Amino acid sequence: MTLDAFNGADRDDALELLRSCLDVDRWCAELADGRPYASVDDLLARAETAASPLTPAEVDGALAHHPRIGERPAGPGAQAAMSRAEQAGVDPTDAAVAAALAEGNRAYEEKFGRVFLIRAAGRSSREILDALTMRLGHTPDQEAPVVADQLRQIAVLRLKGLLA
Repeated sequence: MTLDAFNGADRDDALELLRSCLDVDRWCAELADGRPYASVDDLLARAETAASPLTPAEVDGALAHHPRIGERPAGPGAQAAMSRAEQAGVDPTDAAVAAALAEGNRAYEEKFGRVFLIRAAGRSSREILDALTMRLGHTPDQEAPVVADQLRQIAVLRLKGLLA
C-alpha cells in the first residue's frame, strides 16, 4: 500500500490495516486519526510515539495474536503471514535449537504467564535463543518494559513493510 492510499483510506480500512501490525485499539486509532501524513517517516515516528509506552493491558491483548517463537502460524491472515516472514531466520531443521527454543518457551510461559516475544526479523535462531535465555533471568518488573519494546519494534517494522 502506498502512503497516499493509506492517507485516503476509509477509517475502518485504515484501522484494519493497523490492527495487523499491533492489535491495540488506542494505537490504531491514534495513527488512523492522525492522517494525513506527509511521509512514511512521519507515520513511523508517530507509530513509535503512540506505542511508547504500551499499558500492561495493551501488551496482554496484543500478545494474544503472537505465536511462540519457532511455531509458524498457518493460515491466510495478514498477521500469520507477517509472523512467518519475521521468523524466517528460525531454522526448524536444527533439532537442538528447536528443542532448546521449545523448552525455553515453556520455561518463559511458566515464569511470566505469557508467550516469549522478540522481534525475530533479522535475528538468527541462536540470537533468539540467547535472548530468551538472558530474559529468563529477568524479574517480571524487568521483563515488562522489554516485552512492550519488542511489541513496538514489531509494530513499526510491520507498518514499514506494509507501506514499502
